[in-house]
Amino acid sequence: MFSKQWFTKLPWGMICLVFGIALMGLTAVYSATYTSHGPSSLFYKQMIWISIGIVIMFLALIPDYHIIGRYAYILYACSLVLLVLVMAIGRTGMGAQRWLAIGPFAFQPSEFAKLSLTLALARFFAEDPKFGGYELKDLAVPGVMVLVPLLLVLKQPDLGTAIMLLLTSLLIAMLAGIRLRSLTIVLLAVAVVVSMVFFMTPVQNKIWGSLKPYQQNRIKAFVDPGSDPLGSGYHANQSKIAVGSGQISGKGFRKGTQSQMAFLPERHTDFIFAVIAEETGLVGASIVIFLYLVLLLVGVDTAKNAKDRLGVLMAGGIVSMISLYVFINVGMAVGIVPVVGVPLPLVSYGGTSVIATFLALGLLLNIQTRRFQLFY
Repeated sequence: MFSKQWFTKLPWGMICLVFGIALMGLTAVYSATYTSHGPSSLFYKQMIWISIGIVIMFLALIPDYHIIGRYAYILYACSLVLLVLVMAIGRTGMGAQRWLAIGPFAFQPSEFAKLSLTLALARFFAEDPKFGGYELKDLAVPGVMVLVPLLLVLKQPDLGTAIMLLLTSLLIAMLAGIRLRSLTIVLLAVAVVVSMVFFMTPVQNKIWGSLKPYQQNRIKAFVDPGSDPLGSGYHANQSKIAVGSGQISGKGFRKGTQSQMAFLPERHTDFIFAVIAEETGLVGASIVIFLYLVLLLVGVDTAKNAKDRLGVLMAGGIVSMISLYVFINVGMAVGIVPVVGVPLPLVSYGGTSVIATFLALGLLLNIQTRRFQLFY
């Protein structure tokens, strides 16, 4: 399966970087979920998820990524089936129907839908290159490919994942090549829709009314954080307090008042970065961001030096997805983007998101290790 020579040529620097980020995340989850009786069961579960994720990451190195590309449409179709099953028999929690249960275990199909959509779009654009750039009519098929899972995810409802699907797909399309005229039309269309939402009352009421009350409140809190500081704006305000109170060097491990005294909601998932910032300060938060930056730059280099268009688009899509995860999650913590429930890759607690991220990174490593191979 693996030759010793091939094994030694693995990009161990990138692998160690991934391990380092995951270890920092595990430490943060330990602190955020610690109880008076000792480490929480969530910490031990996270250890298990990370262990499984590492195994999956190495398993993703076994098949050539071209083989994975051949099955991209099948994986995409399977993800749609799972999303439909969520609507029919999914488990409901925190006001959303997002989980499928298999015995005692539950997982979120939407996490795998993001990766399967990325692979499907990469295959489509790789097999249908337009060297002069894609016109709007050329984007009809990939547009439908994005729209179907997008609507299914919004139905759950999961606004954060829907935003991730849309933005990641847009970045992949831009990477594949869109003519400037077509891109301009798309941007103008977005501007028109935004204007209609804010300035045309009937349209505004229809679109605004389609959102869940908690989604409306989160958007209101982002626009005016002081409008409801103890209600819809509570999450964002407490997160900013935690980040700011860490100052330069932080309060120390398990000494953050916002997290340890449970003022900070969702401190082990959506706002795990605020926990890190409060305990380690600007120094620790900067180190985390720097590690992500290095990881993403390595990913960009992998996409740039991939041996074919499929590798470029697959790697570029994965890098785009992880970059958006990091930007949106950190942005939520510091109050520059609305709270939409996006985890911090490898750091936030969550079995499905951790495994999906390790799988995506395994595919990125797959592309990197095969960029000098002549045959596949």
